Amino acid sequence: MEILWVLMALVMLGFVLLQLSRRRRGAVGLVEPGHPDAADPANYGFAREEELDVRMPGPDQDLLDVLDLVQRTQDYRGAQQLLAGTEAEGERRWQRVQAFAGAASLELRQRPGGVGETPGGQWLRVWRAEAPKDAGGAAVHAEFLVQQAWRTATPGTDEFRIIMEEAKAACGEAALLAPGDPIPYLVELSVARGLGYSREEFEQLWLKILDRAPNHMGAHLAALQYWCEKWHGSRELAYSFAEAAAARAPRGSLLAAMPLFAVFEHLPEVNLVSGFYQSEVVTKAVHGALHAVHSARLDDPMQAHVRHLLVFFLVRGERWAEAMNQLTVIDGHVGALPWTLSADPAAEFAVYRALAVAGYEANGGSPATLPH
Repeated sequence: MEILWVLMALVMLGFVLLQLSRRRRGAVGLVEPGHPDAADPANYGFAREEELDVRMPGPDQDLLDVLDLVQRTQDYRGAQQLLAGTEAEGERRWQRVQAFAGAASLELRQRPGGVGETPGGQWLRVWRAEAPKDAGGAAVHAEFLVQQAWRTATPGTDEFRIIMEEAKAACGEAALLAPGDPIPYLVELSVARGLGYSREEFEQLWLKILDRAPNHMGAHLAALQYWCEKWHGSRELAYSFAEAAAARAPRGSLLAAMPLFAVFEHLPEVNLVSGFYQSEVVTKAVHGALHAVHSARLDDPMQAHVRHLLVFFLVRGERWAEAMNQLTVIDGHVGALPWTLSADPAAEFAVYRALAVAGYEANGGSPATLPH
């Protein structure tokens, strides 16, 4: 994927400078800022690039408020209370566990500690010491270890394996504290990928998740990584897993969007032209994802993940109006694929948003014609 994003950066530069996008009714090109023909995302009420929130895919004000409180006071109890009041089987609890673990990991990276200095993320260590039987704290600690492994060590090294083995043990402890909770097993999906579980071991882990939360979108996205070609599967296995999930998705489930994520994970590294993004396999996956977001609950926290990926594919396929429809829902937050793969997620998102606006206006669209 690294090669893909390097090539993509070069192509996107040419995309803008050389008027790459072409439509029968208009063309997309770059003009100087302030030019009468310049397409301005601000005209649609979109946030400025510097205002885009890179922490989350969509809004969760309760989480933001608690994160601010915990990091400001270094008192874990706000996080403990928020998780205790969040449905165990739901998508939001998984996102909140990841957010708390990520915050602690980032604090530790910024303040590793030294002589006379308290290391960052101390509130998580205190949480585990003062409330060792708290299932929420145990789950956050396990996810913290997983994130530490991926951020600080190289897969395949002894250091990476040692941290991942510790994370695996932490997952087991968390599972014992809350036998019906799927979260410890969701955390272990990343451990399985990092340690290279056999397919039999992985399937046993996956069955435990299906027993507890069979329609959990976050779990399916995490499991998809294992089946991808770049890890322990293949394109065919990943597509099969995603299509099976979509086929058994109940009404209103975002699992119907799974094939789009499988396509994204196996994008050809040298095929960046719009024709590929208008191909049958991509079109079918995009239609499935569009159907999923239109059918799902408006408050489903995984909606934002699907909509962000849709923006990527819809812009690449020159489906400007549909891309704009997605942007009106998700604008303001960019903590999701594909933007998080970039060193500057906000800038990456802003490029696609500007292209969507330019393409929309080149084909007769305007703020007045965009539904809200």
